[in-house]
Amino acid sequence: MKITVTIGDENEVKEISKNMTIKDLLKILEIPSETVVVKKNDYIVINEEIVEEDDNIEIIKVIFGG
Repeated sequence: MKITVTIGDENEVKEISKNMTIKDLLKILEIPSETVVVKKNDYIVINEEIVEEDDNIEIIKVIFGG
């Protein structure tokens, strides 16, 4: 199934398997879940959220430090 992944200004259509979670997607993209906030179709979601056909996933990098 196909989804659109946006990271910064880059959009990319990805082919993923069914019943994949946000956590699974981040693992494939090699992005640590602690460093990002993820929006699915404009709503912030948790890592256990299931990704569905034609979803728009936006990955927002979080800046932190001291």
